[in-house]
Amino acid sequence: MKEFLDLLAHLHTPEGIENLIRTGGLLALIAIVFAETGLLIGFFLPGDSLLVTAGVLSSRSLNGGAPILDLWKVNLVLMIAAVLGDQVGFFLGRKTGPKIFDKPDNRFFKKKYALEAHAFYERHGGKAIILARFVPIMRTFVPFIAGVADMSYKHFVTYNVFGGIGWVFSMTMLGYFLGRSPWGEKLHLIILVVVFISILPMAIGILRRLISGPPETAIKQPD
Repeated sequence: MKEFLDLLAHLHTPEGIENLIRTGGLLALIAIVFAETGLLIGFFLPGDSLLVTAGVLSSRSLNGGAPILDLWKVNLVLMIAAVLGDQVGFFLGRKTGPKIFDKPDNRFFKKKYALEAHAFYERHGGKAIILARFVPIMRTFVPFIAGVADMSYKHFVTYNVFGGIGWVFSMTMLGYFLGRSPWGEKLHLIILVVVFISILPMAIGILRRLISGPPETAIKQPD
């Protein structure tokens, strides 16, 4: 368990992500983006910071040397991974249905995350598929909840494609331009700001629910 936590902490550092990219290349990036968006056990993975760091490493290495990634190749393959990941999450939700809420908590699944994603989906409707891309944990569970709620597949695919492309492109390009600016020397600070901004909407939502009471577990199909 300690080794797992150490690995997780290392993955959320610029050095850890660069080491991952250097050893695993694009395949490692694809696996993480797909797992975070498509597999319920991937909620702990560093999606936003991974994409921003990938963008930085497409403009320069952390020591200021030549880029170790190609920006357009990174965008293309990670957009595909993000879209396919949400597809898998959606179909897992359709197959599993509301019984997921009877599943006991374990190391890789927390019922509260599914409940929070359900409340997020109920509040934003189809737009939640796009908005959730930019909120950690929500991007893992909202596609699944959309499947549980039996959202129209045609509508889901539209939101999924726009959300996946927008998320990957905005994060990698942010990293790319920051990497080419004087801020590129302060990557640790950049990652901290990205993580803080990304979790802020979720933190506000949790605080509101703590004040108003826990979300209902009933799953309703959106209008």
